[in-house]
Amino acid sequence: MRTGSEPVTARSALRARFWLSLWGVVWAVFGTTIFALTGHVGWAAACGVLWLIAAVDMTMILRHIRQGPHYQPGREVPPYRPAEDRPPWRRPPQRRHS
Repeated sequence: MRTGSEPVTARSALRARFWLSLWGVVWAVFGTTIFALTGHVGWAAACGVLWLIAAVDMTMILRHIRQGPHYQPGREVPPYRPAEDRPPWRRPPQRRHS
């Protein structure tokens, strides 16, 4: 939801997320290899699952980087009206004029 208080030039840190994801893939491959060679099958499987998750995450990050910037509303677009903070049953009673 757009509130009007966002920075005008805000950008996602996709490149930082990519490098952190790559770091995770490298360590997961290393862990899978070491644990498989030493006979710790459970730990190797856990590192393999982590490897899969990090690889999927890295794929999605690369996809977002390749998509480029998306449309963002400009200054001429007013912010949305804030949503009602309280649920209907907690709102103060309305005064009725007779």
